[in-house]
Amino acid sequence: MHTPGTPKYQQLPEEIPLFPLQGVLLLPRGQLPLNIFEPRYVAMVDEAISTHRLIGMIQTKDDGGLYDIGCAGRIISYNETFDGRYEIVLHGICRFKTTEELPQKNGFRRAAADWADYKEDMQPMTCLDIDRARLIGLLKSYFERHGLTCSWDAVDKASDEKLMTSLAMICPFEAKEKQALLEAPCCKERAKLFMTLLEMECKGGCGCRH
Repeated sequence: MHTPGTPKYQQLPEEIPLFPLQGVLLLPRGQLPLNIFEPRYVAMVDEAISTHRLIGMIQTKDDGGLYDIGCAGRIISYNETFDGRYEIVLHGICRFKTTEELPQKNGFRRAAADWADYKEDMQPMTCLDIDRARLIGLLKSYFERHGLTCSWDAVDKASDEKLMTSLAMICPFEAKEKQALLEAPCCKERAKLFMTLLEMECKGGCGCRH
């Protein structure tokens, strides 16, 4: 489904502001609420609102560097608070590869973005075929292990696409595991990796080997 205001592939910008956050994952068609309070990121939101409304979510590595692959989100909800913060919601549009980090602007980082490998992100998922019974069993064990709660009725009613996108974003995996989910070549491979991560956690595994 095409969200009103979503740019077409040909309209994606050559440059994008970056919001580096370790352990935070945005996927195409996912929604990510953010509370913006640092001056440089307030400036970043101002810049995005005045141009294409896109922000590139990207993870930081342990050494402070950035991963090469991120996901652009379009600001679809925007609220300014009395104390100068912004409360926004990003709708995931398309993954990108940073080809060059550009000079900072008003304190926030920017990069040249290459979208070519991720054009299919602009289309609805078509390759999912989830074993729901296996998934629910793994989720129940995983949530119990981590003290998490879940609306199982909502899980039952959600489409495969919405379910896998939401779960991959909210489950508290390690940063490297989240990056592996982001970089999965297709939705079917992402679902397989997600199930593998759940199994490893439920068996007391120690995470992704990427």
